[in-house]
Amino acid sequence: MSSASFTYEPVGATRDDLAVCPPGFHPLFVRTRLGEGQEVFDRAAEAVLTWEMHRALGVGVDATAARAAPGVDVTVTLAGLVRAPCRIVWTAEEPRRAGWAYGTLEGHPECGEEAFVVDRTGDGTVWLTVAAFSRAAKWYARAGGPATRSLQHAYARRCGTVLRNLAGRGLAD
Repeated sequence: MSSASFTYEPVGATRDDLAVCPPGFHPLFVRTRLGEGQEVFDRAAEAVLTWEMHRALGVGVDATAARAAPGVDVTVTLAGLVRAPCRIVWTAEEPRRAGWAYGTLEGHPECGEEAFVVDRTGDGTVWLTVAAFSRAAKWYARAGGPATRSLQHAYARRCGTVLRNLAGRGLAD
């Protein structure tokens, strides 16, 4: 783990409330239905916890561990140009809920926290929730304004599409 500090407060706020959005931040909340059943949940949870979903999105992932865990440093690289250093602030591996959140470190274009959580509801439906609160930290993120937030929402929707495909691969419909 690096000695870099988080660039925002309150660190870990998404753990208990994925819809949290502290004052001065922009919210993001995208929920995607992945399918049904334990096998879909297990596959989706593993893909999220091991960075497989992110890699399948085509983003670079450089992590200090093969699996998400508190304190693991992760740098996501977008389009080979934008480097986004983060640190995992919490993880969950429960019978009906699995995922994690990372917080931004110095050098990230945004400032805030983003969570990726797979859950299985009482009727067996499996969902991915991508939730975040953020604000621009770099000049180019500020210059992008609403377009930057639109890209964040598109990325979250793409996470759901990619994870649905990963979790359903090889399953009969």
